[in-house]
Amino acid sequence: MLNLVTHGTETALPPLMIVHGLFGSARNWGAIARRMASDRLVLVPDMRNHGDSLRSPDHSYAALATDLAEVAASTGRPVDVVGHSMGGKAAMVLALGNGPCVNRLVVADIAPVGYGHSQLHLVEAMRKLDLAGIEARGEADRRLSASVADASVRAFLLQSLDLRATPARWRLNLDALGPEMDKIIGWPAVEGRYDGPALFLAGAESDYVRPEHRDRIRSLFPRARIARLAGAGHWLHADRPREFEAALRAFLT
Repeated sequence: MLNLVTHGTETALPPLMIVHGLFGSARNWGAIARRMASDRLVLVPDMRNHGDSLRSPDHSYAALATDLAEVAASTGRPVDVVGHSMGGKAAMVLALGNGPCVNRLVVADIAPVGYGHSQLHLVEAMRKLDLAGIEARGEADRRLSASVADASVRAFLLQSLDLRATPARWRLNLDALGPEMDKIIGWPAVEGRYDGPALFLAGAESDYVRPEHRDRIRSLFPRARIARLAGAGHWLHADRPREFEAALRAFLT
């Protein structure tokens, strides 16, 4: 079962399900989820092997999409789905295999293709981090800086470090995410087509969604609109949260 955080209440608008990316959790989307919940029910699950959800050696996109289908089915009606990065791929697989449960689809800064930039080095950096005696995030950041130079990446990873536990622990199943990394950065052999409205929203300063991906996107999502968010990189919802929210509202309503 997935740990599920909900905001807002049922209205005439479809429920909105927000799907986080690799090394993330529902809490990363709290601010946007609360604002989007002003006029609808918003569901934000921790994906498997993340946050407080189930731990499993299977982190395939088929498994992730099955988890999401169960969340969607619990609402009893089609849902709007927003997925970022790994969550965007899971949302795409959900729409391709279970289209009637998806009312509208927003894919944030990812394409239905395999990528070559593995995140395995981050898994190894987290696994090797000495958690003994860490009581403050600043100390964890200092230690992690020895293997992860980018301060923004460290800040993102450390959101999944549970300092309330004794000893501190990662709220990530690193033992599963490491071996499954090729599947995570890849794209599964899926059949089908999603004929509903879809928005592929990329960060203008990111190279995850490239011009050569457009034909592939439209072969699977023929009603796809492809747009870029100015001033945003891969974590476009964190770089430009207000503009990201505005784009969601414009498309979903």
